[in-house]
Amino acid sequence: MPTLVPGSWGELHEALFGDPWPERAGRYHSTVVHRGAACAAWGLRTSVQRLGRVERETDLLRNFRRYSRVPFKQQENDWEWITLAQHHGLPTRVLDWTYSPLVALHFATVDVARHGQDGAVWSADFAEVHRRLPAAVRSQLEGSGGTAFTVDLLGRVAPTLERFDALDGEPFMLFFEPPSLDERIVNQYASFSVLSSAHQRTDEWLARAQPPLLRKVVVPAALKPLVRERLDQANVTERVLFPGLDGLSRWLTRYYSSPPRR
Repeated sequence: MPTLVPGSWGELHEALFGDPWPERAGRYHSTVVHRGAACAAWGLRTSVQRLGRVERETDLLRNFRRYSRVPFKQQENDWEWITLAQHHGLPTRVLDWTYSPLVALHFATVDVARHGQDGAVWSADFAEVHRRLPAAVRSQLEGSGGTAFTVDLLGRVAPTLERFDALDGEPFMLFFEPPSLDERIVNQYASFSVLSSAHQRTDEWLARAQPPLLRKVVVPAALKPLVRERLDQANVTERVLFPGLDGLSRWLTRYYSSPPRR
């Protein structure tokens, strides 16, 4: 797996923004998504894997639906439910990404208590991931004219996780754009990944591909305070990414508890 260790803000910025963007429909659109981590040693495990109860995934989602009062137009579409559950903190097989490298850097540097540790931004090319989809699934995406799935399109591919897992003998991965449930999803420029096996680790699947579809850019501990200052100046903060009084409180708490940079 390619790993970069930049030594300056300029090198870090170039590592995240320097790749050529493919032209599509007369415009340049990056097909790379990013995920920030406060600790570079952390892998890409889903929340249900971190919980250590992957076998209870169905129970978690079933009871989330049971006790929720959110009417969906497609009640049998697991993708709307798992998106809502992920968004509100239920352990799921879904992993959060963002199209914005700056948003990923925010999550790599927002925890001031971990500024003594290297962070990381993981990047994956979702277009290359989708070229490895089973033919029947890939044809659905190509027929839609888009580059990423939506929950409606996934509902046509396989309305339930059980049917999704049975589509192919080998685990496969795809990215989908969550619906705009609230301003947080919009402001974080969110993308979600999902594998056709709740047990399969995302980093292992991406790194095993040939060539590897995952890159890791280390955010050295020595750079974190500087990067955090640049993000604050660019207004990439909790106040924006978590709209409302909770985000405002988190931003002010972090800002006024951060030690001065030497």
